Amino acid sequence: MNAAAVPANEPTFRQSVDLMFNRAVALMDLPPGLEEKIRVCNATYTVRFGVRLRGQIQTFVGYRSVHSEHMEPVKGGIRFAPSVNQDEVEALAALMTYKCALVEAPFGGSKGGLCLDPREYDEHELERITRRFAYELAKRDLIHPSQNVPAPDMGTGEREMAWIADQYRRMNTTDINANACVTGKPLNAGGIAGRVEATGRGVQYALREFFRHPEDVQKAGLEGKLDGKRVIVQGLGNVGYHAASFLRNEDGCRITGIIEHDGALFNPDGLNVDAVRDWIVRHGGVTGFPDASHTAEGAAVLEEDCDILIPAALEGVINLGNAKNIKSNLIIEAANGPITAGADDILRERGVVIIPDMYANAGGVTVSYFEWVKNLSHIRFGRMQRRQEESRHQLVVDELERLSADSGIGWTLSPDFKEKYLRGADELELVRSGLDDTMRIAYQSMRQVWHGRDDVTDLRTAAYLVSIDRVAQSYKAKGL
Repeated sequence: MNAAAVPANEPTFRQSVDLMFNRAVALMDLPPGLEEKIRVCNATYTVRFGVRLRGQIQTFVGYRSVHSEHMEPVKGGIRFAPSVNQDEVEALAALMTYKCALVEAPFGGSKGGLCLDPREYDEHELERITRRFAYELAKRDLIHPSQNVPAPDMGTGEREMAWIADQYRRMNTTDINANACVTGKPLNAGGIAGRVEATGRGVQYALREFFRHPEDVQKAGLEGKLDGKRVIVQGLGNVGYHAASFLRNEDGCRITGIIEHDGALFNPDGLNVDAVRDWIVRHGGVTGFPDASHTAEGAAVLEEDCDILIPAALEGVINLGNAKNIKSNLIIEAANGPITAGADDILRERGVVIIPDMYANAGGVTVSYFEWVKNLSHIRFGRMQRRQEESRHQLVVDELERLSADSGIGWTLSPDFKEKYLRGADELELVRSGLDDTMRIAYQSMRQVWHGRDDVTDLRTAAYLVSIDRVAQSYKAKGL
């Protein structure tokens, strides 16, 4: 992304997570030993392995970090990026612990990364690298259905998860639950409907829940519903694209700005998100897209006036260098750590409402949880009850129409109503229902702390308080 350069005095991503953790635990009454146990990363495995490519052996460095095992398995994505390092992976693992606790997914936190640029390798080469990395992790139980379950992250997707699952299965030929060793797989390889869209869909559901509370909307200097709100999205990858597309097509938002690695598009009348996405797929960036003004300085568009700002790509894009210039009064963190601790202080002092990453992008791990359960149960959701549900609804419709005919009232149910009412929920509808319920309940748990305590002035602190308390209760239940 064309983000502003992070100032030298800015805390690192890892330090930002620790600072935010410290701010929350200062408001709690935890025993010092338990506070330290929750804070520290349990273990980080660093692997250096060689793969013969292009006539020579290339050595790659990868990580798998386990932050907390208060619940097992631990859960967290694997990212492929040249910037991957141990500090980043450990910070992301910590966020996963808190995120799972907040949305009540029964996992501890983990994260993995491989230091490479996937764009520099063809598919065959990437498969060899991914399988070797999976082998190195799986032989140490750092990929395992009951101990450590990865998922996609930046630079990885369904394809890589399918390779990892197949590699694990080759190494564990009698494990009946092998498919549950990783989530985010393609549908035809044990995946679940709705997983690709899950994080973006979660961002949409988070905003919908926020806008159900007029008091909260007013705190952000806004009014009304989502319809017509001006939105700027930074990063049109999987998360940013789905969030922007759903908000535009289903909630009536105007996507006025889209920021990508080669600059940004801006159109006050709104951009066609799907057309922009198609353009990026064909041309590798937003440059040259018609029907919008383009600027090479993409980071400048973060500072344009809008109602909702959605950073959906990298950490640290809103920092001490540009926080004072952000005009949006509502920011929802679709990425992990897009606002540094220093910028967070500045924005909070100005009264900007931030819907934190720990909650806002939890849609991915929530639907990953559903996929893991599906893999362990060996049956897709809805298969047992869908037709029975339709049959019961048909009984109601038939009885209503019989009563109408017998009484001479003469009314009939509209075909559109009958079609919707009689259709039993399929897997995608059930997944979306479960995700919507999760996002609503998690927001309400944060909101209760936000509004219920005088010493809590922001949603991020509220989110940390809720999640840290749940982790602490888990440890206490274990006798720690």
